[in-house]
Amino acid sequence: MKVLIYEHVSGGGFAGMQIPPSVLSEGFGMLRSLVADFKAAGHHVTTLLDSRIVKFNPPLEADYIVPIFASNEVQEIIRRDVASADAACVIAPESDGMLQSLLETVEQAGGVSLNCAADVIGKAADKASLYERLSGTGVPTPETMVFSREASAEEVKRAVRSKLRFPLVIKPSSDVSCGGLSLVGNEQQIAVAVAKIKRECASKRFLVQEFICGVAASVSMLVTSSEAKSISLNRQDIFLETPDAVSSYCGGLTPFEHPLQSKAFKVAEKIVKSFRGLRGYVGVDLVLTDDEAFAVEVNPRLTTSYVGLRRVVNFNLAEAILNAALNGELPTHVQTCGYARFSKVDLPPPALPALQATYAMSEVVTPPFPVSNSNACTLICVDAVTAASVSARFREAKKRAVKAAHGGK
Repeated sequence: MKVLIYEHVSGGGFAGMQIPPSVLSEGFGMLRSLVADFKAAGHHVTTLLDSRIVKFNPPLEADYIVPIFASNEVQEIIRRDVASADAACVIAPESDGMLQSLLETVEQAGGVSLNCAADVIGKAADKASLYERLSGTGVPTPETMVFSREASAEEVKRAVRSKLRFPLVIKPSSDVSCGGLSLVGNEQQIAVAVAKIKRECASKRFLVQEFICGVAASVSMLVTSSEAKSISLNRQDIFLETPDAVSSYCGGLTPFEHPLQSKAFKVAEKIVKSFRGLRGYVGVDLVLTDDEAFAVEVNPRLTTSYVGLRRVVNFNLAEAILNAALNGELPTHVQTCGYARFSKVDLPPPALPALQATYAMSEVVTPPFPVSNSNACTLICVDAVTAASVSARFREAKKRAVKAAHGGK
């Protein structure tokens, strides 16, 4: 088949603007991994790539790369190229309606989408809507209060006093990664957290939630129009910070062995089945305590866990996405072998020879592209037989990548 793949951050969505290195490392990592898997399955792949990244001649196995020089070219090129493709897959943030808009372009152009239906994106990805949807269903969720963007810090303080206890988590309703996210330990920090959301995010609503003490995790799923199958439980390495600092997602481990894996799978599957239009690859974020799996978020698209998961499952994950979305088929015998650890690593911008030296490293999924004058970011992924050995392998791979990026010094 002819498959068109578009990843927003590396594919031209930031053309003409500064590309955030950390977000680029995740985006390009997903793009490179998905392209490699579709190629391994025998498909012909076309993708879009920001012209600034094209000039680095990056390691990407696509048959045809369309360079993008201006972000306003993206929608028209997708509209043009999807007509000659047998299927299209879009990786983009849900914030500002970006993912939904791109999928509407694919659908309106008559393209065959491997994504969830465009009209379900906003319903599934909006955290406030998800909380409201799950209330009364028996799915465990953190105690939550929802506020409009116009709400003042004083309004939030008054509302919270009688209903929630500190610490709290304050976050936008419709942003991705950890944008605008804060861990609030006292009433005085509420004003800073609310101002942070209004400054950094365009979300029309924000949430104030009780902090659940547990492990951040996600469930990677394959979904058809009538079925949902959990593929793996993944640990998420998330650092929650106070409002004056930056919370961050760094990577994770897959599979993640936890006593509540079965319960996490059941919660994720129940949530996904409650939506019409979810299909292909879907991620569900959870917090796991000693005895409960709390639902936090639905990601109706490919997630960063894909770069690790593809290394440990016993089937081609891209082909499975295609079969789920187009044929309504799910893999019957899902097994994982070993463990994969993946994480972002910040580096100074490397010189071109040093950058290209990282291309040959199998552990480097995203090279540290020097798209910023101040810093670069690489995404590293390793796999090993045991959880202990995968951590040791990751430390060694990180040392080699850092040394290569510094010109071997």
